[in-house]
Amino acid sequence: MFKKMPGEEPHRIVSTTPDTAVVFQPAVVKTPAIITFIVFGWRALSSLIRTTWRHPIAVLTVVVPAVLWFLYGWRTAVLLVTPIPVGLLTWSLIDRSTFAHWIGWRLLAWWRLIWIYRRHWQPVMIVSGLGRHIRGRDYLPRLGKVTCTSWADLVTVHMLNGQAVKDWADRTDNLAQGFGASTCRVSTIKGGRLLLTFPRHDPLVDPLPAVPIPEEPTVGPIEVGRQEDGRPWFLKVHSTHVLISGATGAGKGSILWSTIRGLLPAMRAGLVELWALDPKLMELSYGREIFNGRYAADPAECADLLDEAVNRMQKRATRYAGQRRSHVPTVADPFVLVLVDEVAFLTAYQADKDLKRRISAALATLTTQGRAVGFGVMAALQDPRKEVMNVRNLFPDKIALRLDESEQVDMVLGDGARDRGALADQISPNPELGAGIGYVRLETSPDPIRVRAAFVSDADIRAMAGEAE
Repeated sequence: MFKKMPGEEPHRIVSTTPDTAVVFQPAVVKTPAIITFIVFGWRALSSLIRTTWRHPIAVLTVVVPAVLWFLYGWRTAVLLVTPIPVGLLTWSLIDRSTFAHWIGWRLLAWWRLIWIYRRHWQPVMIVSGLGRHIRGRDYLPRLGKVTCTSWADLVTVHMLNGQAVKDWADRTDNLAQGFGASTCRVSTIKGGRLLLTFPRHDPLVDPLPAVPIPEEPTVGPIEVGRQEDGRPWFLKVHSTHVLISGATGAGKGSILWSTIRGLLPAMRAGLVELWALDPKLMELSYGREIFNGRYAADPAECADLLDEAVNRMQKRATRYAGQRRSHVPTVADPFVLVLVDEVAFLTAYQADKDLKRRISAALATLTTQGRAVGFGVMAALQDPRKEVMNVRNLFPDKIALRLDESEQVDMVLGDGARDRGALADQISPNPELGAGIGYVRLETSPDPIRVRAAFVSDADIRAMAGEAE
C-alpha cells in the first residue's frame, strides 16, 4: 500500500502484479512565464499610478529632470532645472514664514508621511491592538492626511468599523512610542475619523512675559497666555465659572493675575468689580488696592463677603425676572467676578462648622445662579478631591496645572481627559519649565487644550495697583 504524504497529490496506480506496481505520477503544472510577467507588470503599474496620484509634485520633481536629460542632455537639463531650487532658496531666505506655509511644511509633511507613518503603520497598529489579523489577513485603520505645523504632526485616521474613540485614547502611549513622539493626543473630527496630534517639540518651554493691559475695556474673553499652537490663549470669565487646580508652585497665581490684568480697563470704566478672597494671605494681598475694599482674608470676613455677593446677585435676579435672560455689563449692573485663591482653606480645612456651611452654601448658590445675572467665580485649589471641593462640578470651565497624581487629572477635567492627552501629572516641577503650563477643558468641548499662562511679576502687580488707586 502507498500512503499519501502531506502536501502530495494522491498517486494513481495504473497496474499491479503480485510482485510489482506501476505508479503514475501526475506532471507538475508550471505557470507560464508570460502570466507571471503580466501579474508583476500590472502590480508595478498600479503602484506607479497610486504613487503619482498621491504625490504628484514629488514624482514630477524626479521625472521632469530625467526626461530633460534624456531628450536634451545633462547640460540643458541642469540649465533648465537649476532656477527652481535657486528661486526656492531665495524665497526661504527673504520670507521664511510664507515659504514655510506654502512649501516647507508641505514637504516636511510628505516626508514624514512616507518615512515615519506609512513605513511603521502596520506594525504599530498590530502591536498596539488597533489592527486585527484575521485568517491570514490584516485589517488596519486607514492612514489619511498628514499635516505639519511649526510644532506638531496632525495625522488623520479612519477607524475600523466597530472601533470607538476610547480604543485609541487608551493606547496613546503605544502610538507615541511607535512613531517616535513624546506624547499623542486624540480628538474627534467626525464619526469614524480621528485626529492624532504628535508634538515634535515643546513650544511652551520658555516662560511668557505678562500680557499687555488692553487699551479698551472688555469683560472677555481675556488674553492670559498662549496655546500650544502659538495662538493667544483667551480665557472666558463672563457668563461662566472657572476652576483652577494645581500643586504648589504650579502657577495658579499667573492665571489669577493675568485675568485681573486683562480686566483693569473695564474696572476703571465701572463695568467690572473684582472681589477677592485670600485666606492664605500670600497671593492676592500683594495688590489688595486693586479690589477697592472688596478684599477679605479672615474666614469670617470671607463668609460675609460671599453672603453679600449672594444678596446682590439675588436682588439683581429679581429685577431681571421676566425682563431679560442674560447679562450685559453696565455701570449700573457691572460684572462681578469673585476670586478665591485657595478655596479649600474656606471649605474642607475650615474648623468652624458654621463658617464652613455658610461659605459652601454661598459658593454653591453663586455657581448655580450667578452666570445669567453677571456674577462669576474663579476659584483656585491644590487638592481636587471631591471631599475637598464638593462643588467642583458646578464650574463649567476647568484648568489643570501640574498635578501630583494621574487620577487627579480626570477629577479636574472630567473622565477620559488624561487618555485624550491631558498629562498634567507629567508637567515639570521646575518653575522655569513648568509653572503656568496646564490643560484647559471648556464647557463646549471634551478635548483638552495645552496652554501656558503669562507670568505677572511683582513689579507688574505694583504697577497695576498704582493704576487702580
